[in-house]
Amino acid sequence: MAAEEEGLNGPGEARPAPGSESRPGTRPEPRSVPELLLGRPPMARPLPTFDAESAPTEPGPLFVDWLATALAAGVLDPQVATLSTVDADGLPDARVLVLRDVDASGTGWVFSAAADSPKGRQLADHPAAALTLYWPPLGRQVRVRGTVERAADQVAAAEFATRSPEARVGALVGRQSEPLASPAEYDEAEAVARRRLEATPDAVAAGHAVYTLWAHEVEFWQGDANRRHVRLRYTRTGPVRTPEWSRTLLWP
Repeated sequence: MAAEEEGLNGPGEARPAPGSESRPGTRPEPRSVPELLLGRPPMARPLPTFDAESAPTEPGPLFVDWLATALAAGVLDPQVATLSTVDADGLPDARVLVLRDVDASGTGWVFSAAADSPKGRQLADHPAAALTLYWPPLGRQVRVRGTVERAADQVAAAEFATRSPEARVGALVGRQSEPLASPAEYDEAEAVARRRLEATPDAVAAGHAVYTLWAHEVEFWQGDANRRHVRLRYTRTGPVRTPEWSRTLLWP
């Protein structure tokens, strides 16, 4: 079908509807979501390359290198990841959280959560998860799948102490994901939590937990404007926390 019939000016460029041209200084209104998305094609920018053949034999060092590269490139919030779990009905659930540490030798990804939150309860019932990180300026994605282990309470307390006062106050408020009657209700609970932290600086939120996702599979994905993405998957061949891995190059 010709470009005019498709309603496109060129690759990834949406043709405006007759009479819909916007005046200078105004924001054009798209006719549909597909039209809006076609106007911003993904990966249409210079991206780094990835030589999978020269990648290390273990995924941990490569992840640390990619994370350092993202930080050096000024990627916003490079430590933010999407954690995917399964609920009691077998339905997938996902949310973003902050990566706290990486055990590069054992290949464990560390994060924290409230044990009584939905994700905490889901991990208690089914201690397996997937973690996904995406750094748009670099077109890089890392996918991790494996089993999850909860750390001892003293480890969680030590991690809690490293947080900013505001983060600790928020955790002390608790009741994550419960219905909130009004912003004023939260303000009151926040004030109580702040007074508690001021009176007891080493207070730890009830149920604060630290988890490690021990990877069984790790995939490194380097995007390409021509869709010739480079994908390298590591698969653990030995017991958890051992540096035994196989590597497989995947079709885009």
